[in-house]
Amino acid sequence: MKDFVENYINEHKAALESIPVEEVDKVISTFQKALKEDRQIFVFGNGGSASNASHFITDLGKGASDFTYRRFRCLSINDNVSWITAIGNDYSYDDVFLRQLQNYARPGDIAFTMSVSGNSPNLVKAVEWCKQNQVHVIALVGAKKGKLAELADHTLTINSTHYGRVEDCHMHICHMICYAFIEKKELQVEPK
Repeated sequence: MKDFVENYINEHKAALESIPVEEVDKVISTFQKALKEDRQIFVFGNGGSASNASHFITDLGKGASDFTYRRFRCLSINDNVSWITAIGNDYSYDDVFLRQLQNYARPGDIAFTMSVSGNSPNLVKAVEWCKQNQVHVIALVGAKKGKLAELADHTLTINSTHYGRVEDCHMHICHMICYAFIEKKELQVEPK
């Protein structure tokens, strides 16, 4: 087992090294602009990425917002089980994010999605709607990239297809975004 653990750690280090620093920087700037313009940020994904979405929104809406001049208007659209199951039952599981965004999202808002494969039909359908309605799209994906990478305004790719490592790296990126606002004084004040 020791060899397995050591190998896992080494491959995780390689995945971490693939985090695109310039793209993370651009995303932080996009969040800074969203904060200034009082835009909404919607985060969503499936499975482990759904858990990451909830975790990220908690850190952004509570943690980072405790340090900024204005609170982030952010929501994980994974978290209303009643709404998701009603949409899935009455329409289609492929519509569970799309139909929520149709209720909430406005031009200039941000859709932030995470997917290891980049091809989940419910994510792709939601992002296609976002692109048609001037909602800025940020996608965190794995090495296969998928359709989300083609559609997004910003794509951050982790060079791995291992679900655990990619999801972990996506959460590293989410923490970097939040902690930029928690730890960098220049991000805590309204830009001129």
